[in-house]
Amino acid sequence: MTLNIRPGACPPDLRFASRRRTGQPVQMANDDRAGFVRLVPELDVADLRASLDFYVDLLGFRVLYERPAERFAYLDLDEAELMLEEAAGPGRRFRTAPLRQPFGRGVNFQLAVRDVDAIYRRVLAAGSRPVVEIEERWYEVEVDLTNGGTVRSTRTEAGNRQFVVADPDGYLWRPYLDLGVRSRTDPRGST
Repeated sequence: MTLNIRPGACPPDLRFASRRRTGQPVQMANDDRAGFVRLVPELDVADLRASLDFYVDLLGFRVLYERPAERFAYLDLDEAELMLEEAAGPGRRFRTAPLRQPFGRGVNFQLAVRDVDAIYRRVLAAGSRPVVEIEERWYEVEVDLTNGGTVRSTRTEAGNRQFVVADPDGYLWRPYLDLGVRSRTDPRGST
């Protein structure tokens, strides 16, 4: 079996590939680490199949590979990667305290997507209730701009079209479309 997955997407000990949902084998190439993802969350879930339905069917992730005996799956969506493991499954589990529902207390994952409205429609069609309805939201940021060697600070806003939805275990996901950056008027009347 030949496996080719986008460079850096999987650890070198990959043994399984999934044809779930696409019917196509996943391609893997571990010789180029240039595209290696620097942070990949691994989430404990109560029911791996229910979680895969949420992440694949609603959010649009694809299964890169699974280790069925360990109740584990490795997913990706564009440049975002995620690992899921069934909490009561076999294999190593890393915990600092007892795990209780909802597992996702205190975490909110922001996920850049290409079509936030399509994902929102899928979430609603599946009967899920968003925690935050779809919205356009602008966040104050301060950016240092360099212009000919001079650095000046400017007050700007970064915009998102976004909503928040909880997965079956209570992890909050905020799919968003980047609306760019705009100047913000200072409350005292200057920019």
